[in-house]
Amino acid sequence: MNDWPDRRTGDRSERYGRGSASSQPEGARSMPHIQRRPAQPRTPQRPQVPPQSQGYDDRYQDGGYGHSPEPGYDSGYNTGQVYGSGSGGRGGGGRRGGGDGGYVQGRPAPDWRRRIKLGALTLVVVVLTVSISTYFWADSKLKREVDLSKVIERPESGDGTNYLIVGSDSREGMSDEEKKRLRTGSAEGKRTDSMMILHDGSNGPTLISLPRDSNVEIPSFKGSESGKMFQGTGRQVKLNAAYAEDGPELLVRTVEFNTGLHIDHYVEIGFGGFAKIVDAIGGVELDIPEAFKDKKSGADFQAGKQTLNGEQSLAFVRTRYAFKGSDLDRTKNQQKFLAALASQTATPSTILNPFKLYPTMGAGLDTLIVDKDMSLWALGNMFFAMKGVTGGDGTSMNMPISGSVNGNLVWDKAKVKQLVQQLNNDEKVTVKGN
Repeated sequence: MNDWPDRRTGDRSERYGRGSASSQPEGARSMPHIQRRPAQPRTPQRPQVPPQSQGYDDRYQDGGYGHSPEPGYDSGYNTGQVYGSGSGGRGGGGRRGGGDGGYVQGRPAPDWRRRIKLGALTLVVVVLTVSISTYFWADSKLKREVDLSKVIERPESGDGTNYLIVGSDSREGMSDEEKKRLRTGSAEGKRTDSMMILHDGSNGPTLISLPRDSNVEIPSFKGSESGKMFQGTGRQVKLNAAYAEDGPELLVRTVEFNTGLHIDHYVEIGFGGFAKIVDAIGGVELDIPEAFKDKKSGADFQAGKQTLNGEQSLAFVRTRYAFKGSDLDRTKNQQKFLAALASQTATPSTILNPFKLYPTMGAGLDTLIVDKDMSLWALGNMFFAMKGVTGGDGTSMNMPISGSVNGNLVWDKAKVKQLVQQLNNDEKVTVKGN
């Protein structure tokens, strides 16, 4: 009996392991119902782009990649096409299937609200950091050398804040060349060249010049260095002599004794620092009504608007012999100049420009001498109060004068008393000075 299909006989062992002697492959001989087509050259097929109206890849239809399968045996050739390429390119570009109905994976839209918040927060942090750093830098430069606690028998404090502002002829830190250029001389020590009281209150600032030739009485005082008590003898001197005798503490004591006005803060600046501040802001514009010259100060000015540099500014505020009113006219020029300096310094072009702000602050703070209780906040208030004098919000005047004795200017006691009462009560000043 034949165990093999298709009428095949013989030992099965004869068919296993023998070579293919026939012209047809063994598989074709054993399975005559399958025929192979001749091999065709393999050419890569171009990727087919699905229609844009479809949301799926139709290359999977009909068993092929965008075309119907040919009949017969599939060669299995892989064209290398990447599934999911919506643009027909190599690799997926973030979009599958293409078309409006398909899945689109694009870059997310920027969150502008979040970006603006982060930018604003960053700006606030930067501003705070710079402001705090500037504060501590400036605070470290202040020379708090005047101890007002040494001043005895002080009058009661009134409303508002009173600053005693002193311009000294100190040459500290100046080279010989600078002394020669600024015509300051080379005298040792220092003396007061100008003195002013600035009252900052709710009725606007009031700037009062105290002529250095004012006739005043030296009261009892405690020595600033020795701590020794010196009893008053009714001695009459020029006001600037009090500073020369025992420095800022005795000057404050003398001003308070002769006016009855409590001094809250003391500020002093020397020649060199004054000139450097002016140069740091690029000069001060001033309108000079009449031309004048002075060999001692080096002043030589024409009438009209002009911008003064540091050297010219120092000459302007020091000149006295070119004026008929001598020291009284000089104090008026000092008020005018200081108010213009403050007004032109406290501007956005200076405050918001670090290349001008830091040199200006550095030049001023390096030479400022203040009392031990002076803060940067109080100093800033003084500066802006000085600016307010020029802006029309305040008043500038000389101390009221009634006459002279031995060449010294005598204050009008009745007017001085009324003036001090108005300042202590923070009232609008109605008293007129010289």
